[in-house]
Amino acid sequence: MEPSPAGGDEEGGGRFRASEHQHARYNPLRDDWVLVSAHRVKRPWQGQLEKPPPEDVPRWDPNNPLCPGATRANGEVNPQYEGTFVFPNDFPALQPDAPEPGDDDHPLFRAAAARGVCKVMCFHPWSDLTLPLMSLVEIRAVIDAWAELAAELGASYPWVQIFENKGAMMGCSNPHPHCQVWASSFLPNEACLEDRTQRQHLSQHGVPMLLEYAEQEARRKERLVVENADWLVVVPYWATWPYQTLLLPRRHVCRLQDLRDSERDSLASIMQRLLIKYDNLFEVSFPYSMGWHGAPTGPYLEEDCGHWQLHAHYYPPLLRSATVRKFMVGYEMLAQAQRDLTPEQAAERLRSLPEVHYKQRSKEMS
Repeated sequence: MEPSPAGGDEEGGGRFRASEHQHARYNPLRDDWVLVSAHRVKRPWQGQLEKPPPEDVPRWDPNNPLCPGATRANGEVNPQYEGTFVFPNDFPALQPDAPEPGDDDHPLFRAAAARGVCKVMCFHPWSDLTLPLMSLVEIRAVIDAWAELAAELGASYPWVQIFENKGAMMGCSNPHPHCQVWASSFLPNEACLEDRTQRQHLSQHGVPMLLEYAEQEARRKERLVVENADWLVVVPYWATWPYQTLLLPRRHVCRLQDLRDSERDSLASIMQRLLIKYDNLFEVSFPYSMGWHGAPTGPYLEEDCGHWQLHAHYYPPLLRSATVRKFMVGYEMLAQAQRDLTPEQAAERLRSLPEVHYKQRSKEMS
């Protein structure tokens, strides 16, 4: 969209208040705009209600293909693992030996080679645990495994996408705590976009975009959710999803595998604090899709990627309660993204939540 000319109050408009008046915000990381319409959250909801996630997940199920000792679809039997467990995805979206498509016969009908590998990583042997309920030592083990995979696959592949879909609402078909890692022979769309915008910002302003952004948000505080000596989590100024957050290091770091030992410890801590707040918001195992973005790898390891700053995106769909979600349809699909409460309101609500998980509080009270 093109921004409207700046000016004074229009006739009948009164004084602008972000929490009451619609406005658009620019996302420099994606080079696009989001419509903020905070007054819409007041409208009554008569639409679809989601089914809350089950609370009675068995700790071990012999029929769950992610459990220790279980048999997967390809007939392989999982080891009796006690920590993290990584294995090749039995139904990969990318394979390393796919043939190349034929030559294009018209510029409107183009195809390109797409090769890679897909892996699954279990966080823990127990199916009834999620990251916010794991210990700091266990979360640190997950971070170390992420970094190891990023380095291993990044030695040859340009892009390694680590992502977690949590909850059936986000398409996760198995409650066992796990994530996926897809390494590709190409830079995906989001990576290309963030590479371009961060490169442009460094060229124009002389500082990495997200390093400058983290410094600004640390000073302003209004969108800050949690912070420690090495990291901060904010609801970004340009957030699209209701309780979307951005996890940022304070130091200039290009890739996950570049983190210092102490930064991995503090990352485990801030992840646990954020995810406990998420679960406490509606006292439910909070669904989301999250993933890490860092500088490209493979052939890009030999290039200057100083414009990149490591970061993680969290995209949760819930809006009003454990059963009412935000839908990205209609206007969002055909025009531009739109949100129903301001990022500042979302951050304040998350910030005010306790950092003791509601399930642990229930146990202490019983």
